[in-house]
Amino acid sequence: MVSPSLRTTADPLPPVRHVLVVGGGGRENALAWALARCPDTEKVLVAPGNGGTAGLPGCTVLAIGEQDHQRLLAACQEEAIDLVVIGPEAPLAAGLADHLRAHGIAVFGPGGDGAQLEASKQWAKALMVEAGIPTAGHWSVSSLEEALAVLEEQQQPLVVKADGLAAGKGVTVPDTVEDCRRAIEEMFSGRFGDAGSAVVLEERTSGPEVSVFALSDGERLVLLPTAQDHKRIGEGDVGPNTGGMGAYAPAPLLDADGLADVRRTILEPTLAALQGRGINYRGVIYAGLMLTPKGPSVIEFNCRFGDPECETLMPLLGPELAQVLLACALGRLDQAPELSIANRCSACVIVAAAGYPGEIRRGDPISVTLEANAEQQLFHAGTRLDTDGQCLSSGGRVLAMVAQGDDFDQAFARAYGGLEHVHFEGMTYRRDIGHQVRRS
Repeated sequence: MVSPSLRTTADPLPPVRHVLVVGGGGRENALAWALARCPDTEKVLVAPGNGGTAGLPGCTVLAIGEQDHQRLLAACQEEAIDLVVIGPEAPLAAGLADHLRAHGIAVFGPGGDGAQLEASKQWAKALMVEAGIPTAGHWSVSSLEEALAVLEEQQQPLVVKADGLAAGKGVTVPDTVEDCRRAIEEMFSGRFGDAGSAVVLEERTSGPEVSVFALSDGERLVLLPTAQDHKRIGEGDVGPNTGGMGAYAPAPLLDADGLADVRRTILEPTLAALQGRGINYRGVIYAGLMLTPKGPSVIEFNCRFGDPECETLMPLLGPELAQVLLACALGRLDQAPELSIANRCSACVIVAAAGYPGEIRRGDPISVTLEANAEQQLFHAGTRLDTDGQCLSSGGRVLAMVAQGDDFDQAFARAYGGLEHVHFEGMTYRRDIGHQVRRS
């Protein structure tokens, strides 16, 4: 257990009136929506945002790229930003949080050192081994010859992972040794650029997967509801991996005792190991777990909210969210209000462009006739506005239809019902999201 340090001040946390969310995907759309609902929040700026950002109450687009450190800093100073929330992994790995913190800005998101938890699978694996955190056996390799030698020795299909950031697509789970050989050769062929210049090969493990999210202030943790993502493009969980085709929360795979066990055996040792390396980790620790016959095992860590899990979770979180994230950013989680969690089920279905996750269509007009209501949210991901204000598709994952209900059947009925009011040419989505928990 990571113990809180003694504090010499009882000063209350300052209010969070002006927020900057960095990023332009569905995750950032959902974060901005949730933070704008917090009682003290007066405005939420989103940089660079997307085609749906301006349509969120209380939110404004800031036309600054997520990697433009100097302009983002200037915007924080000009807009008197109280809290920056960095959504994507790339600016975190590039040290955006470090740059802003060096100028006195409160940032929710780890520095470049902590972001290695996601930015380098080799680094993360070494940390897990050092801390005794359960994870699959692995081999770190830096050449095609080295990788093929491991495969030849093992004579069984291994999971093939690009070491660096690959937009959620740098993992192959082959079924045969020959498929594994092809995946290794493709990885070292340059498909993922520098991200694939080093590779982690892993033993295959089996069991259901679940996502666990912890908010950290560097010393303490607050756990959010669990979620389950659907990575494969096809119904029945077949086909290539994607960034995520849907999710639901809370995932019943882990009960309260199971979640407490994950906290004790995985999350707290991870935070302690980060501290042992001199890393003050203030942000999300996202553990992707496989529930094996021997217990929970870490598939991978991410240093930010998952997408689409974030879209699924945000409607369940209470109005204290902004204060809790600020407390993490300031290292004062012990002074934060308790984050309330709605006792409801949340469902998310991703709408993708034709061809995703391969060559995709772009530029199709999007029509939405869904009326605003408390039970459904349509978050934008890969969208943009043209010069006439028309919303167009611009990415692989275009929209996230999210809904809540008293049970999963009701939540998914509302999510799929909402999609009847959304249209663009070639839109595609899985109709079996949440099959693990739906009765109909």
